[in-house]
Amino acid sequence: MTSFERRDPQSDNLLTPETSAFLIIDYQPTQINSINSMPHFELVQRISAVTKLMKDFEVPIILSTVNVATGRNKDTIPQLKRIVGDIPSYDRTTINAWEDKEFQAAVKSVNRPNLIIAALWTEACLTFPTIDALAEGYKVFPVVDAVGGTSTVAHEAALRRVEQAGATPVSYAQLACEFQRDWNRSDTVNTFFNDLDQAGIFLEL
Repeated sequence: MTSFERRDPQSDNLLTPETSAFLIIDYQPTQINSINSMPHFELVQRISAVTKLMKDFEVPIILSTVNVATGRNKDTIPQLKRIVGDIPSYDRTTINAWEDKEFQAAVKSVNRPNLIIAALWTEACLTFPTIDALAEGYKVFPVVDAVGGTSTVAHEAALRRVEQAGATPVSYAQLACEFQRDWNRSDTVNTFFNDLDQAGIFLEL
């Protein structure tokens, strides 16, 4: 039992809940049904697991949709709405969420330097705000196993593009371990295990 004291979360070079915000963009029926880079059931299961992790570690969540008010699209899928609860949802007409005034203001208002992002499609609604946020000095972390594109080629090309622009790809399990960091952090360890168990990830200790 020789753990160091927890590092200052504000200066930690790894991700911490205290320095992160989570952006959920366009997890709507039309977008999910058009994904061809992973099974739809798996996509919904994984974005739900990531969102629950963020809620459990008290990471601010900024939720956005496209074209609900215009009647062209339906709202965020119920599986996610149940997890996020009563938070604002910023509806847009812009494909690039960063070009929507209310969404961009919401991101900036939480004052977190690290933006963890999940969006559909990878090649559009994830790529464009990621590149813009990077240009404004944010660090951006796409959750690669909770996003999808119109094809596997499009998804993978988009991830290469954002990585070349400076984004840092992460996975669900990596985020969970990076937030928890030490089994001695008893306030969250049970939640950590429950979250991974519900996501179908079993740990052997």
